[in-house]
Amino acid sequence: MSWGTELWDQFDNLEKHTQWGIDILEKYIKFVKERTEIELSYAKQLRNLSKKYQPKKNSKEEEEYKYTSCKAFISTLNEMNDYAGQHEVISENMASQIIVDLARYVQELKQERKSNFHDGRKAQQHIETCWKQLESSKRRFERDCKEADRAQQYFEKMDADINVTKADVEKARQQAQIRHQMAEDSKADYSSILQKFNHEQHEYYHTHIPNIFQKIQEMEERRIVRIGDSMKTYAEVDRQVIPIIGKCLDGIVKAAESIDQKNDSQLVIEAYKSGFEPPGDIEFEDYTQPMKRTVSDNSLSNSRGEGKPDLKFGGKSKGKLWPFIKKNKLMSLLTSPHQPPPPPPASASPSAVPNGPQSPKQQKEPLSHRFNEFMTSKPKIHCFRSLKRGGATPEDFSNLPPEQRRKKLQQKVDELNKEIQKEMDQRDAITKMKDVYLKNPQMGDPASLDHKLAEVSQNIEKLRLETQKFEAWLAEVEGRLPARSEQMRRQSGLYDSQNTPTVNNCAQDRESSPDGSYTEEQSQESEVKVLATDFDDEFDDEEPLPAIGTCKALYTFEGQNEGTISVVEGETLYVIEEDKGDGWTRIRRNEDEEGYVPTSYVEVYLDKNAKGAKTYI
Repeated sequence: MSWGTELWDQFDNLEKHTQWGIDILEKYIKFVKERTEIELSYAKQLRNLSKKYQPKKNSKEEEEYKYTSCKAFISTLNEMNDYAGQHEVISENMASQIIVDLARYVQELKQERKSNFHDGRKAQQHIETCWKQLESSKRRFERDCKEADRAQQYFEKMDADINVTKADVEKARQQAQIRHQMAEDSKADYSSILQKFNHEQHEYYHTHIPNIFQKIQEMEERRIVRIGDSMKTYAEVDRQVIPIIGKCLDGIVKAAESIDQKNDSQLVIEAYKSGFEPPGDIEFEDYTQPMKRTVSDNSLSNSRGEGKPDLKFGGKSKGKLWPFIKKNKLMSLLTSPHQPPPPPPASASPSAVPNGPQSPKQQKEPLSHRFNEFMTSKPKIHCFRSLKRGGATPEDFSNLPPEQRRKKLQQKVDELNKEIQKEMDQRDAITKMKDVYLKNPQMGDPASLDHKLAEVSQNIEKLRLETQKFEAWLAEVEGRLPARSEQMRRQSGLYDSQNTPTVNNCAQDRESSPDGSYTEEQSQESEVKVLATDFDDEFDDEEPLPAIGTCKALYTFEGQNEGTISVVEGETLYVIEEDKGDGWTRIRRNEDEEGYVPTSYVEVYLDKNAKGAKTYI
């Protein structure tokens, strides 16, 4: 089956068909190119997706990825990143093995097709030229035959006419012979050209055209084979990455199987365990016996005459009972300054010192001594309101529960050890460089490294001292060392012994009543203050206390103690809690600034509808 014999008269159709074949090949190339773009886009989207859900470095989110389920998720993201890489490999291989190769082949195919059809058109032009020559000789032969016939008829007519001279008859005879000779010559020429044309035509239809069409057929068959091979390559390129993609999917399955729910549950315990004991039983309150309450209505103490407190915060049952206490009363307990108010200045000038000396410390009672020991063994907090407003975190993390404090201290010790190791490595490197300079002075001056070496050694010593300090705190938390003294606490940076008076130590936690007597409720308030931060978030969402009146500052007061607020002479503020007999009035400047000022420093104007409204001057 050959195009040269079967399609000898379909030159134009073959030309169209071969052009269509090239168009199909170019369309396939375009298809593969778009596939590579899709693969690249898909890989890019997968990488962006994996990057989007990766935890940010040095963030709280990164700390949360210690759970096995989160680690499995990270592994899945990494496997998807590798999965995206395989699609990039598909795109690259298709571009290099199919698109580039076929594009070059299309150019060669177009050139070969152009050459073959050029030869075919040349053969057509040659046969058409031979045909024209044959037609021309044929017409000339026909014309000469007609001219010879007319000349013969004219000679015969002249020869039969008796009136014509002999010379005219001879002339007509010669003319007839000439025409006859010309017709013979034309006949011979026509015969020769006809034979030549028949030969050329036979060569054209049986030799030239079959050869040209055979080449075109072979060219078209090679194109078909080539596009088939490209399709196989297209599939093989995809198939080559399937094992690697399978490994990525196996990695995801392996990561999922590595999830350990028990381990994650244990991590939750380690992350949020406070170390406190559950609250004990609440003792029965006997209201049939007379009760003697303290002057302040906001205290948590019971009658001192009964011999035991209503709520046991010390000893065995150290309970967190303030979830059942209203926020306003708890805030009053935690923020009220535990010292007598200073006397008003002799004059209203700003230069007067409003904060007079505090009342002398009272003799410790057995119950207060017990609470004092409890306070030194538990972390103490200045005021959880101040912490919420951005107060500084103690250096020894004493604001945290025991277990969380231990973890923070251990983490700090580990970080310091890493920094020490880093500095030691730097010191070793500088020492080696100095030795090189000593052996080869042309490379550098050894003395130039002494300053850097001394600086690194000094940094190492500082870090070691810092590490020892945190290790001591850690040992205290773990019970390996006795509790630190008050002086050690002052050295730790938790208390400022020069400027700000200590509010939270137990000696000053004792609040004096107007008659100078000591009440036991301050020890209980100290215990509540220790534990207040655990429920800060629960109470922080409640509405603030409503204003019950206004006040005008008579003198300037610098609130340096915890729970107090500074006012300027002549300033007008809101009153949110009146004096309860302890000499302090609670006021508010705005939503974020509130505290206590001495009642004698302000002139209070309570609302008329307020219960027990009165004016303090």
